Amino acid sequence: MRMKRAYSKWCSVALIAAIYTLAGVAGWLLFESTNSLITNPLTRLFVADVLATIVVWAFGLLYENVSVYDPYWSVFPPIAFLLWAFYTGVWSLPVILLLVASLYWGWRLTRNWAITFKGIAHEDWRYTKYRDRHPLVFHTINLFGLNMMPTLVVFAAMLPGLKLFEIINPKFEIINYCLLAIGFLLCLASATIQLIADKQSHDFRAAHPGQVCNVGLWKHGRHPNYFGEIQFWWGIWIMYASLNGFDMYIGGAIAMTALFLGISIPLMEKRQLANKPGYADYRKQTRILI
Repeated sequence: MRMKRAYSKWCSVALIAAIYTLAGVAGWLLFESTNSLITNPLTRLFVADVLATIVVWAFGLLYENVSVYDPYWSVFPPIAFLLWAFYTGVWSLPVILLLVASLYWGWRLTRNWAITFKGIAHEDWRYTKYRDRHPLVFHTINLFGLNMMPTLVVFAAMLPGLKLFEIINPKFEIINYCLLAIGFLLCLASATIQLIADKQSHDFRAAHPGQVCNVGLWKHGRHPNYFGEIQFWWGIWIMYASLNGFDMYIGGAIAMTALFLGISIPLMEKRQLANKPGYADYRKQTRILI
């Protein structure tokens, strides 16, 4: 079934909002209904996250557009953290700082998505490339590689933040306050870097279409937005580590870093080299990250 009919941008935004509302309701109902089967609330949240991803993936199939999943990255974490605060009833200082940081980060990323979103019929070039190059196994790549893998990585990166809710009455010393503040400020700085990089990129492309953006933050790093994204999740982990120390929950930040350095950045670099003649020189002169 083809659903590639034309929708206006704001009609498409409303459609995406409806899809995500349905996915959220499905996830919440599963979370509540499995209370007797799964005793660990974090495990139930994870299962609900997977179901919500499957719902979004199904609508992506319906509209033949993997980009239906794109906002999930920025929508789920801040909403999940906020709902988790109400669910647990924990409103400690670390949790409040986590909520402020994640809501600011989510607002920035969702805002950028809304600005660049061209409608439900437009699919990101990355997904189109996979669809064209691997037609026989594309649906497998779509479900597990393009939808489920980012969900798993983001959830792993969220775990340090979710574990903060288990510390109901944290006992602070000077070092704990300092590390918590460092993590929080890193998160705020990360989203701000991304916000500035977004504006500089949009303004440059509008004034110099087809050219390599090499102004502002882009003069000091080829991917300042990705740098901010990586730094944000390390900031979340540092907030967690300020009270819990070094343990296995560092794995989420490591996985997030590997995702960008191993997949997202190489894909973007290859595309830029193919489409922008000046990118090879820019690449030689500019660091990969800030």
